[in-house]
Amino acid sequence: MKQTSLCYIEHDGKYLMMHRTKKKNDENSGKWIGVGGKFLEGESPEDCMKREVFEETGIEVSDWCYRGIVTFVSDLWETEHMHLFTAKSKSSQHHNCDEGELKWIDKEKILSLNLWEGDKIFLKLMEDEARPFFSLKLVYRGDFLIESYLNGETL
Repeated sequence: MKQTSLCYIEHDGKYLMMHRTKKKNDENSGKWIGVGGKFLEGESPEDCMKREVFEETGIEVSDWCYRGIVTFVSDLWETEHMHLFTAKSKSSQHHNCDEGELKWIDKEKILSLNLWEGDKIFLKLMEDEARPFFSLKLVYRGDFLIESYLNGETL
């Protein structure tokens, strides 16, 4: 099972989003996602998130929050546990990334981007400041979301 982190970095009401357009054999090809990647041996979710954000953007995040864990089950890809974070950035400056185009997007426009259907669910959950840490399971057949569970309950 693959272990990854994903971080939505906020600055001035915008999230830093990556349009996945550069990596070969990319399961996220053409999609807009946050910033993150696979764990290295011995890393905690927080270690992975901070390393991946810095490697892909040059940003050292502050005021981060571990929001939840998302389990992706797919008929095409390895099952994945994605550790989901939000964080603040004091600056909008970032460097170029070799995995996709980085762009600051107004938070209210995020859901109109080409996103995975399951990403729309957890992005909405993250906007609920009162919502505690959550567990979300998303089951895909090809590119289609066929099942979703929040904290063990069918959505």
